[in-house]
Amino acid sequence: MTGPTIAQSLKAKLRLPIIGSPMFIISNPKLVIAQCKAGIIGSFPALNARPKELLDDWLSEIKETLAEHTARHPERPAAPFAVNQIVHRSNDRLEHDLALCVKHKVPIVITSLGARPEVNEAIHSYGGIVFHDVINIQHARKAIEKGADGLIAVCAGAGGHAGTLSPFALVQEIRQFFDGPLLLSGSIATGRAVLAAEAMGADFAYAGSVFIATEEANASEGYKRCITEARAEDIIYTNLFTGIHGNYLRQSIEAAGLDPANLPQSDPSKMNFGSGGNQDAKAWRDIWGCGQGIGVVDKVEPVAAVIDRMEREYNAARAALLGTRDALAAE
Repeated sequence: MTGPTIAQSLKAKLRLPIIGSPMFIISNPKLVIAQCKAGIIGSFPALNARPKELLDDWLSEIKETLAEHTARHPERPAAPFAVNQIVHRSNDRLEHDLALCVKHKVPIVITSLGARPEVNEAIHSYGGIVFHDVINIQHARKAIEKGADGLIAVCAGAGGHAGTLSPFALVQEIRQFFDGPLLLSGSIATGRAVLAAEAMGADFAYAGSVFIATEEANASEGYKRCITEARAEDIIYTNLFTGIHGNYLRQSIEAAGLDPANLPQSDPSKMNFGSGGNQDAKAWRDIWGCGQGIGVVDKVEPVAAVIDRMEREYNAARAALLGTRDALAAE
């Protein structure tokens, strides 16, 4: 008899099949802890901890706080957490940050911008899980070949460095050759969307932008307010700011004195994720990343309230579908 799959084991620990995606600047221990306490997997980019020595403190804080929560509330233990590692060659912190993930035995590591076997092997050495984000089938196949345990399909409408493929297209093509853990990213901000992701063949929803306008998020008040006022039509897809195409709020681009309709193309070879690279640049802090799913976000509230809403929506949608199925069966 075989044991549960990775996806089954993780789902058993969650209130909803959601992983909060790591967001530059926005995701910090406060947000991650709130997400995990609320019953979903919280994550943050290792590069958010600056200087790099701060990462050790962050990992200790998250582990200790979640352990205390679980000890006090065994009936609703905290969910696992994840750390995002940028494995692009320009990230000169990778070796340092990876060593700390191994030291703290981070349960889940999310790798981006490159697939490297040695990174996967390091995480597997203590039983950790590696998810790799992809925007096309070529990247998906390469990630699995190099040892990733699961894939994150980053589709059209996702925040940050999003792809352009429809989630229907990318998920169904991945499922033709991969039956392991699959996460879906792209405009997921409601419980109905989470259920839809599962119906399409994904195991988990990967949601980020919906958590920017939360009390725990490390975003400016202007950023949070803009999230509550903006709609999908306000999202601009460009590679100007990092060298990689991503989605950004039109209002922040205009505030920087740029014309969203006439943005120049950036040179992808100039992207830099090192300790002194693009991520310290003014553009990263003043140009606000965001996905297309924010139309349902109309107020700033705690993470717990967001998860409560999504759970109600998820259960209602599931009940409606089951009711329809039962009604059809009775005919």
